[in-house]
Amino acid sequence: MSATTSPLLTVEEFAALPASIARRELVCGEVVETMPPGGIHGILAALITAALIQWSKQRGGGYVGIESGFVIERDPATVRAPDVYYVRAERIPATGVPEGFWTIAPDLAVEIVSPSDPAEGIHEKVRDYLAAGTAAVWVVYPRSRSIIVHTPDGLARTWGPEGSLESPELLPGFSLRIADLFR
Repeated sequence: MSATTSPLLTVEEFAALPASIARRELVCGEVVETMPPGGIHGILAALITAALIQWSKQRGGGYVGIESGFVIERDPATVRAPDVYYVRAERIPATGVPEGFWTIAPDLAVEIVSPSDPAEGIHEKVRDYLAAGTAAVWVVYPRSRSIIVHTPDGLARTWGPEGSLESPELLPGFSLRIADLFR
């Protein structure tokens, strides 16, 4: 007896799926569904988004958003949706911000860890973003009130509640007190 497997989806087939209550990403051609995030997750996403938008307006560039799909691999097809993201102005396609999925990797991807998120899944997301060209991935851990910043050079730096998150190469002049996120 042989097991049947579903064929792998392309980005276009994934985009054409009917709407769903569950959040979805496409990982190596397979649909991965997750539960909607909880209250703390939503508040942290809003606070980080607000800080990045304020910085972006002052510095004059780029777009900050939440949960948009990014095509970060075509073969096998992978579409990730970071909780928060930033794309530098000079990387916006000539056609503008896409109505559908972004076809570039975000410059910054922020993932907020929920209690149901397996460590392996978070690691895979970080790896996928960095392999696609993302300059920094912030992984926010609400329970420990910390943020780990991953960069393509393989380094990971942990910011605790007493620190201020900065990324001078990617976000010149940006600073976010970690304690302000977890008040």
